[in-house]
Amino acid sequence: MRRSKKFMKRITTLTAICAATVCALSANAAYYDDMGKIVNFSHPPSIKLKKPPVLKDKDSFSILMLGDPQSYIKFDFTQPIFDLMTAWCAAQKDVLKVKTVICTGDLVEQNDIIARDGPPFGENGNQPSLAQWTAVSNSFKRLDGVYPYVLTLGNHDYGFEAAEDRHTHFNEFFTVLRNPLWANHIAATCPNASGFNTLENAAYVFEDKNWGKIMIITLEFSPRDEVLAWADKIVNLPHFKNHKVIILTHSILSTNGEIIQKENYKVSPCNYPIQIWEKLIKKNANIKLVLSGHTGDTKTHCAFRKEKNDFGKEVPMMMFNPQAVGGWTGNGGDGWLRILEFMPDGKTIGVRTYSPLFAASARTQDLAWSTADFDEFEIEIQ
Repeated sequence: MRRSKKFMKRITTLTAICAATVCALSANAAYYDDMGKIVNFSHPPSIKLKKPPVLKDKDSFSILMLGDPQSYIKFDFTQPIFDLMTAWCAAQKDVLKVKTVICTGDLVEQNDIIARDGPPFGENGNQPSLAQWTAVSNSFKRLDGVYPYVLTLGNHDYGFEAAEDRHTHFNEFFTVLRNPLWANHIAATCPNASGFNTLENAAYVFEDKNWGKIMIITLEFSPRDEVLAWADKIVNLPHFKNHKVIILTHSILSTNGEIIQKENYKVSPCNYPIQIWEKLIKKNANIKLVLSGHTGDTKTHCAFRKEKNDFGKEVPMMMFNPQAVGGWTGNGGDGWLRILEFMPDGKTIGVRTYSPLFAASARTQDLAWSTADFDEFEIEIQ
């Protein structure tokens, strides 16, 4: 995933055309016709994609996965790339039969920085926090009314810079009422640290003819005991016991694929990833998959492991966070996202890694797919 200096210079030209590409993506729809043939794939009209994203099986559905957006959002000149990504997601509803879009947290670089120190600006970007929250909120507005998208919060979304406490501006921008589709999919919420029911801890339900009932549960960063107890209660309620549960939490795996034992943040009380595993995931047979971000760096943007639960079943865990593939002051992550295709056998998930940013130019579209074995593989749910 690391790119040459010559190649990265070419990437800067792509950022300049993001706004026009967003308009093109929003204007074109793609779908299967009655014969199962793909037509009108969404992309800039002048580009003939050699390998457009399509489902491998027309009876599948997909979930689109966005890694941590913070490195797009912290600079004003890279914010349009994330806008392009959410516009692309909105345009795939029919062609990829998308049920939802999920995001791994760290929506902003800092939750509550009033002013920047630069120039020159370094790894923390050139945008004050409220400008960052406004930018990421505007990007997700493209998904309002399109998907009941699911967000989790990361360490950078709390406190002053990084989880000194549980204060967050998230709830000012992402109210329960902003997306009308949430009303039919949110099954439960847990009060946040201030005692308010918000989307910081929430359970979303979906259904598919082949997969049956699915629940996605989001957890606040380093969740409190009462949050883990709430999630444990939810997955054991009689009317949710037969749901296939996916846990979406910001932090679970390190870059070497180990469950994180301890983290050095001031927020307290809290539970580290190993405690999330022990207190919640390991003891519930209907928790089938865990997704996270958080730990990607300039050398490693993803990790995967399977761990046996108390019932002898392997629980897959996947970390995806490409924000630093071009460096911490790069373009935010080259536009990489993941397409999770839920195959009609009801147990297999195909994982593919794609960049609508690279696909937006005829000069770079050959780089739009990452086909390394760590970026293209299958997960089997037990």
